Amino acid sequence: MDKRSLSIAGHRTSIALEPEFWAALEAMAAEKAQPMAALIRDIDEQRDTANLSSAARLAVLRWYQGQAEGFKAT
Repeated sequence: MDKRSLSIAGHRTSIALEPEFWAALEAMAAEKAQPMAALIRDIDEQRDTANLSSAARLAVLRWYQGQAEGFKAT
């Protein structure tokens, strides 16, 4: 697990994720041309789970699922 600290919604928080999830979040942020903190803030605002780490993993899953759908369509 890789634990990172960042500020979202005006407060400091820490998120512990596997390195592969951090790499995927970095790719997502790059694709959206936004900083990692902004991506995590968006995930935080849209989550329907109590745990931010779980919400981040689910966001990565949805992102990869969307890429797979795009691959099937071409």
